[in-house]
Amino acid sequence: MSMVSKNQDYLTNGITISPAIPATGDKVKLSYDGLLAKSGATHIFARVGFGSNWDHLYDYSMTRTSTGFEAVIPVSGTGSMNVCFKDCANNWDNNSGRNYSFDISQ
Repeated sequence: MSMVSKNQDYLTNGITISPAIPATGDKVKLSYDGLLAKSGATHIFARVGFGSNWDHLYDYSMTRTSTGFEAVIPVSGTGSMNVCFKDCANNWDNNSGRNYSFDISQ
């Protein structure tokens, strides 16, 4: 499976990134119209970390748009960008415990 198709696996969950294959140093647009957005959340945070240890862990406040929520995330690690989402009531969308992982090009 190519990196592009793997990084688009989460379209059915309402999650996309652009560019589809980010590189370290890029900024990606993370878009979310998943479970929390569809359940009426008024504010969503994206928890992002890099690599298997979730290095550079940070919670990004997402901005509401006409199609859900989005945030611009700096790619500050290598290997993979890992993401899960939470709302203000501390409800989580973590892909049934598997989180959302996007490949980063080398």
